Amino acid sequence: MDRHPDLELVREYLDAMKHQRRLSPATLGNYRRALGVLLGLLGSARLDSLEVAQVRRFVALLHAKGLSARTLALALSAWRGCYRWLARYRGFRANPVLGVRAPKGTKRLPKALSVEGAARLLGTEADATPSAARDRAMFELLYSSGLRLAELVGLDAGDGRLDLGQGEVTVTGKGGKTRTVPVGAKAREAIGRWLAVRPQLAAAGERALFVGARGRRIAPAVVGARLAAWARRRGLAEHVHPHMLRHSFATHLLQSSQDLRAVQEMLGHSSISTTQIYTHLDFQALAKVYDAAHPRAKKR
Repeated sequence: MDRHPDLELVREYLDAMKHQRRLSPATLGNYRRALGVLLGLLGSARLDSLEVAQVRRFVALLHAKGLSARTLALALSAWRGCYRWLARYRGFRANPVLGVRAPKGTKRLPKALSVEGAARLLGTEADATPSAARDRAMFELLYSSGLRLAELVGLDAGDGRLDLGQGEVTVTGKGGKTRTVPVGAKAREAIGRWLAVRPQLAAAGERALFVGARGRRIAPAVVGARLAAWARRRGLAEHVHPHMLRHSFATHLLQSSQDLRAVQEMLGHSSISTTQIYTHLDFQALAKVYDAAHPRAKKR
């Protein structure tokens, strides 16, 4: 990719996505890698020479190399978006990626904790250290409000976005979309305890709500490692990661309320089709109850 003649066009597109669409660093990284793959497949050929038949061959080649359907779909989305931008701003005549779809793959449902598992994870034992109080506050907030990891670590202390009195937090998620979601009583209590001891860990002048061992904004990888260790200490067999708490929030809320639109709003999903994945999780739970309880469901 570093020596491709159209590398500068790709950089211009990514820069436009960063400043106009305000894509997250993670999404920009995915786009950059996907477009790097495309330039590698093109070799010395230019972007404006790509045809639909070539795109299909590229997809087949990548699939044969073991790339999943999901990864291919993400790559095609990045390619399609780039050509759309090139047609609008750089005079390209056609978008050769339009109409090309990734091969269908098995849909993996997001893993969620059971209600009992969540209660076990967030037990009521006292937090002996400031770092333990911080960890509990982070995990309670992730589960209480369905925040993404980037939204959690991006919170600042005292900027008004976290209002414990009103019981709500305002975050900016994917695509620069801002939403306000409730913060439950347990999370408010845990955050209050953390704020009381935060000066013991935070560096002077640090704005971040959650800080790491050096007193600066905690890194996403540290949150994941702390949560995994926290779950192991409480005897949970599965690997618990921050996004699982978001899945658990959505699943448990939907099971209780059956209000898909409300869950969509609180998760910050642009499309309700994204939220509908949790209806499958809910159905799986109901199916297990049916299999265990219904006399005609039991095998003889």
